[in-house]
Amino acid sequence: MEPEIKTWLYDILNAINEIESYFIDTPKEFQYYQNDLKTKRAIERNIEIIGEEMNRILKLNPSIEISDSRKIVDVRNRIIHGYDVISDDLIWSIITSHLSILQKEVDKLLKD
Repeated sequence: MEPEIKTWLYDILNAINEIESYFIDTPKEFQYYQNDLKTKRAIERNIEIIGEEMNRILKLNPSIEISDSRKIVDVRNRIIHGYDVISDDLIWSIITSHLSILQKEVDKLLKD
């Protein structure tokens, strides 16, 4: 694996870990997320980072085995360019349903 891809994969893991850190001392509940603007913006920023790094990875190696890699980039683009129409439900779904899968796939790639 190219050294750049490894670096970007580590950046993705760091962003996932940072998102998870926001829920260490607070409940991981939609209502909390929805009512805390600072947490929402911080999570959106980390999802942007994840999407940007995924975009870089796909440009260097389009055949990388990460589920929904293109959708990850698309979400990043929506957050950056369509920030006024991003729904809390979409971001919450990413947090609760998709980040753990991405984390496992990235971990596996880094171990191989």
